[in-house]
Formats: sequence, C-alpha cells, structure tokens
Amino acid sequence: MAEPAQTPEYAVPALDKALDVLELLAERGGGLSQLDIATAIDRSPGQIFRVLATLERRGYLLRDRRSGLYELSLRLFDLAHRQEPLHALETAGLPVMRALTESVRQSCNLSVLDAERVRVVAQVESPADFGFRVRVGALFEIGPTATGLVLAAFDPRGAELADRRGVDPALLERIREAGHLVRADAVQPSITDVVVPVLRGDGTALAALTVPYVATSLSASLADDVLAAARAAASEIAADLVL
Repeated sequence: MAEPAQTPEYAVPALDKALDVLELLAERGGGLSQLDIATAIDRSPGQIFRVLATLERRGYLLRDRRSGLYELSLRLFDLAHRQEPLHALETAGLPVMRALTESVRQSCNLSVLDAERVRVVAQVESPADFGFRVRVGALFEIGPTATGLVLAAFDPRGAELADRRGVDPALLERIREAGHLVRADAVQPSITDVVVPVLRGDGTALAALTVPYVATSLSASLADDVLAAARAAASEIAADLVL
C-alpha cells in the first residue's frame, strides 16, 4: 500500500517571528523592550526590528514613545470578536445579562471554550456597590473553574477533555444531570460561582453564563434565587440566538 502523502512544511521566517512576538507579549503582559523581546524569542534585535515596526504600523502593537516598550493592542481581540458566532452571542447576551445583574444585583459573565481553555467573551458589572468582575478576554484552565467544568460537561468532547485535563468524568456527569454547577470559586473561596450552560437545540453548550455570587449582608438575592434567574437568562439568550 502506498504511503499517505505528507503535507509539506513550508517555513515562513518572518511570519514565525511575528507570531513569536505576539504570543510572547500575550503571555507576559505589560510592556517589553525590543531587546527583551529578542532575548525571549532567541533572536537578535536586528532580526525583529522590521517585524516590530510592521506589527506596530498594522495596529497589533503599541509602543510607548518615552520608554520604547511594546505591548499588545486590542487589535487581535477586535478581530476575534468579528467572528459571527461571538458577535451574535454578545448581541444576544449583553441585554439579557444587564437585566440579570439589575435583578440579582451581582456581576455576571459569559464564556466559551477556546482551544480547550475558558475564554471570557462578555462581562457586566454589578450595579450594587460590591461585586466580583472578570476581565473580558481572560483565559482560564478548564479543570479548576466551575465555568470550565460546565462547558466541558455539555461539550461533545467532554470525555476527551476530562481525560486530557485530569477532570473526573463522574463530576461532569453529575453536572449534566443537574443542569448547572454551584460551588465555591477555585481562586476566591468567599465567592460562589453559579454557572449555567447556554444550550443549543442538541443539548450541547455554546457558552456558559456565570454569576460570581458575593454573599454579604447587603446581598439582594439568595444563591438559589440567583441560580433560578441565571437559568432563565441562559434560556433567553439561547432563544434569542435560535440555536
């Protein structure tokens, strides 16, 4: 039997350097000098000069005129949100999320799976004097987060994700049966994450709606009331998307 044809690998050095720069700045956060960037990606400053200039000219990088430090602009984030699924999700989700925050006086956010991690794509802050916010664009691992577990539980690749990410498959099954997850936040135990899936017609999750519930003497709603409101909101988002 003939060997299957192999896809040829074509090297594009300039593109490799540009992607190295973007990935480095995304991982590090904050500003880096040309020398810092060159050292981190194992290049000489001269090798990346044109790459940095082009990325800056095209709007992917911002350079502080005084310090000379480079950092990512929001250009990549803007491009990602031009995708129709995300744009439609935000359009349908934000009005419902605003109504939810007004009702329960808590913040909420909407997240999707992005390359087997959790990406926050929309966030509405609590109208109250207190609340817990998550940065739009933030990226989290699946296993430690309640949001990630709900997304994995209602994903067709759930078992595969559980195996690769070290998640108990039985836990995902319990989440599927319950239709939600309420548990203490992995990073801030004083916060209770109330998470419900935004479901397609086939029962898989397009996104997860999360309310990081802060219980204080000033809280307008109990956790059970927040869960009921979040479930109603997730159903409304799904209906608006006609999934």
